[in-house]
Amino acid sequence: MRLEIVTPENYDAAFDVKVRPDQEDLVAPVVKSLAEAYVHREHAWPRLIYDGDRVVGFLMAFLDVAWDPARDPEDRRSGLWRLNIAADAQGRGYGRFAVEAVCQEVRARGGPRVYVSYEPRAGGPEKFYLKLGFRPTGEQIAGQTVAVRDL
Repeated sequence: MRLEIVTPENYDAAFDVKVRPDQEDLVAPVVKSLAEAYVHREHAWPRLIYDGDRVVGFLMAFLDVAWDPARDPEDRRSGLWRLNIAADAQGRGYGRFAVEAVCQEVRARGGPRVYVSYEPRAGGPEKFYLKLGFRPTGEQIAGQTVAVRDL
């Protein structure tokens, strides 16, 4: 498994990453994430997840973002913004690999913790993130639970 930067040569493969139909309300499609990465390029870290020559997923991290400048301008955070694992590739460790890769990148940049937010509903990713060491902070953003993992 490895991560690759999204390039003119592989972006079509990125668009082919589709989660299961029952997960489509949990994560934005890759095309929206890439548009957001373009708009927020100073903080977005989009990557394709490969297994050999096959694209099996997409992740996007946010790096060193002022979380709520109105409340605390010093509260800067990094974390996992999006995680899309192809429907036929789920359950094979790609999601865990992606989360660990984001943790490694944040740690390399001097970050002490990694954040994620997720939809708090049955069938959502909460158990996955809890198993990887995230804990809810008590915060919510756009109706999603915010969780953190210390590095």
